[in-house]
Amino acid sequence: MAASREDKGGVVYGIRLRDSCDYRYVGQTSLSAPVRLRKHFQVAASGRKTPFYDWLRKQDRSDVIVDVLDCCGTRDDLGETETAWIAYLRFEGQPLLNLSGGGLGPSGIEWTAEMREAARVRSTGRPGIHRYGPEAPFYGHSHTPEQRAKWVDERKGTNSGAANPNFGKFGAEHPSYGHTVSDETRAKLSEQKRGERNPNYGKKASAETRAKMSAVRKGRPMPSSRRSAHTRHHTNKVW
Repeated sequence: MAASREDKGGVVYGIRLRDSCDYRYVGQTSLSAPVRLRKHFQVAASGRKTPFYDWLRKQDRSDVIVDVLDCCGTRDDLGETETAWIAYLRFEGQPLLNLSGGGLGPSGIEWTAEMREAARVRSTGRPGIHRYGPEAPFYGHSHTPEQRAKWVDERKGTNSGAANPNFGKFGAEHPSYGHTVSDETRAKLSEQKRGERNPNYGKKASAETRAKMSAVRKGRPMPSSRRSAHTRHHTNKVW
């Protein structure tokens, strides 16, 4: 009978530069060490922010190698051996970039106020990594109708009525009170939606839609002050 995932062993590995004896990261895996290294490069390319991945992004792939430090027969042994190797290499003064002492992985870290503040300072002003087109992970894919329906159901009523943080706020109490859009911004918005860039460009309402719109408005008083500028332009002409 094949071993369960919990009982499956693996290797403890160390990652370093080819021309250096100092290990920068120690990890454990049930895969082979080279396969795990490739996965580390994939995660680094995705933009994950940790000291190890920040370091890995700066290196040439050909300069980074992985060594098998130990082999273990069970998952428990794997965690204990990884912890022992990290403790030993840190005692030897090697510049490991591991965030934790091993075994539990990142979940074993308890962030202090000083650590959080240091992380905030490091990330302030850091440009984000944006991937467009074929480089984007979701490029060429689309969400299933089931997933869309699930999101619709989850978001139904969100920010509606009393759940809206601005519910009941008027005048000076409303965050948008006194806010006006500059002429420059108005011009940019207008340019973005002009001609073929307008989502409604070239579209016409069907006869059925027109009938529905007419039925909704039937009997509703529409004085000149309520009519659109387009309507006033055509009805108030002096011929």
